[in-house]
Amino acid sequence: MPATYLRLATNADLTAITTIIHEAKGFLAEQHVDQWQHGYPSDDDLAFDLQNGITYVLVVDGEIAGTAALHQGIDPNYLEIEDGEWANGVHDRYTAIHRIAVSSTFRGQALSDKLISGLITISGVLGYKDVRIDTHPDNKGMQHVITKNGFTRRGIIYMHEPREPRYAYQLLIK
Repeated sequence: MPATYLRLATNADLTAITTIIHEAKGFLAEQHVDQWQHGYPSDDDLAFDLQNGITYVLVVDGEIAGTAALHQGIDPNYLEIEDGEWANGVHDRYTAIHRIAVSSTFRGQALSDKLISGLITISGVLGYKDVRIDTHPDNKGMQHVITKNGFTRRGIIYMHEPREPRYAYQLLIK
């Protein structure tokens, strides 16, 4: 069984991260999911995340198989929520998982679960007890992965311009 682990991304990983995100955009388009189809996340967004030390990569047998950003603190996109509410309010201390994607080479191996599980663990190690994530209403695959990992749907938030609706989820850890 190959070694699988999550680590903080380095500058040397940017090309692999960018490739994975571009593949994910294409995969979403093939599924007719209108998520990440309007320029976001841009290559500049990915470089910015890396520079700010919030990008993680999932490594499988020495290869980068997935990536995600783990935002710490208040996410401006999460300040307003409709059709529900955050369990601890909008200003609670939390992490938010963003820009999660798995390489097409590794798709179908349930690695999104490992990626999310690792990010939940890192959140706990960093002292956070509240983890949040969102996804497009048509992204049924990610909704399944999110709820399978213990998250509860809390309502609808809006991302970017034009205000695109996203299902918002939350997990409280001990």
